[in-house]
Amino acid sequence: MKNMAETAVQAAHPNRIGIKEGMGYMLGDAGNLFVLTYVSSFLKVFYTDVLKIGAKSVANLFLFTRLWDAVNDPLWGAIVARRPPAKDGKFRPYLKWVAVPLAVSELLCFLNIGNFTQKQWLLLVFAYVTYIAFGMLYTGMNVPFGSLASVITDDPDGRTLLSTFRSIGGGIGGAAPLLLAPMVIYNKSVDASGARVDTANAKGMFLFAVAMAVLSVVFYLACYKTTKERVPSEANPKVDMKKTYSAMLKSRPFIVLAVTGILISGQLQFSSLNQYLYKNYFCNTGLSIVGTIAQYLPMALMIPVTPMLVKKFGKKELSGLGSVFAAAAAIATFVIKPKPDQPWIFLGLLFVIGFGYSFVSITNWAVVADVIDYQAYITHERSESAIYAVYTFCRKLGQTAADYGGLMLLDKVGYTKEMATMGYVESVSPGILKICTLIPAVTYTLIFLLYQFGYPLTKKRLEPVYAYVRETNGKSLTESTQEQGEKEHGKNRV
Repeated sequence: MKNMAETAVQAAHPNRIGIKEGMGYMLGDAGNLFVLTYVSSFLKVFYTDVLKIGAKSVANLFLFTRLWDAVNDPLWGAIVARRPPAKDGKFRPYLKWVAVPLAVSELLCFLNIGNFTQKQWLLLVFAYVTYIAFGMLYTGMNVPFGSLASVITDDPDGRTLLSTFRSIGGGIGGAAPLLLAPMVIYNKSVDASGARVDTANAKGMFLFAVAMAVLSVVFYLACYKTTKERVPSEANPKVDMKKTYSAMLKSRPFIVLAVTGILISGQLQFSSLNQYLYKNYFCNTGLSIVGTIAQYLPMALMIPVTPMLVKKFGKKELSGLGSVFAAAAAIATFVIKPKPDQPWIFLGLLFVIGFGYSFVSITNWAVVADVIDYQAYITHERSESAIYAVYTFCRKLGQTAADYGGLMLLDKVGYTKEMATMGYVESVSPGILKICTLIPAVTYTLIFLLYQFGYPLTKKRLEPVYAYVRETNGKSLTESTQEQGEKEHGKNRV
């Protein structure tokens, strides 16, 4: 005989959603990734190769701006958490408020002020100001957008659907810059020795930034139009942020989520160093396109079957299994060390990494929603935006470590701004290969260990959490309806 929790989970859910809502949410993350991926993957190239800022200075820039996020992200989390819902919801309004300012900040990042001044301190000041502005506005969009998933539906299957479609949107938004930008932002030429050389094109980089900015605004507004907040938010939220953050630090699921977030985001950011690998080791920036396909094609192949596998086995179980393949392939890449004329070995192993990692990527946002629900289950207080803001900060910590550490390693192996117009350099290029294969091997192994042995929310352990959240949300909806009825009754009496 099934217990009450199992029956509650398996019954028809009142907040069930369909493909249309999933596609709407997908558009929002595509908008996110259009600007974020382009900035994350190519801004460092713009700084080192167009503005001619040294790798160490760029590394310090990324370190400082991400330290500011220690203030910026929790601040946004508190702002969003304490703001009462508007007529169109608690989180959806940010999609229309922040879209245009965020797009403009992305454009300014790629403005070539080197045409007006060559003074290093002025170039750095401009880079600091524009990149900090972009980071603050991106957080102002990403925190409410990520929190939105937990109020679109509280149905576990719906959450998996949203996470799956968010992965599709992330794939579209992430792949577009990586596939198309190399065709626009590089000038291809041959040096005096006959070697192929690819150099960054300042005008092309700005024009591509314009395209990404326009697409992001269109997709954000489309997401706003096609989504709905079904799970009620408190009309007058009174969030004790100290209590909320204290509960997070005592929660094993959140701690593991935070650490895996650092590793996942860090690895995604670190992979942007492959641009230097393609340019200065394999001497073919066109491989960036093939590498992107190798990274995203496995995810596209796994998306149709992942929701069924999650329903049968669970998110933790599937992510643990998939990360084994990613870790093994990453270790193999470091051990084999493909030669400059063997890019197909590197790309083949990149495909296997993408296959294993796809399960982690597709289920990641549903895991975040599960942790939010688990926190509500143990504290009896919902704090979507606060938890999501801290998780966002953890992901930025990963990006910081990847950018700062990657650029410092790049400087250590001998990459200088003069190499912007060079191809393979015997004393430098093998070092680039080493750092681009060693770090992923370590990172994917740690992700596997954390999912397999650290994350405690198995499929079975989540059943009472889902039952509690569904019951609580049902009561909240009833109370909200009753309050609305009393207000209407009062108006009629007047």
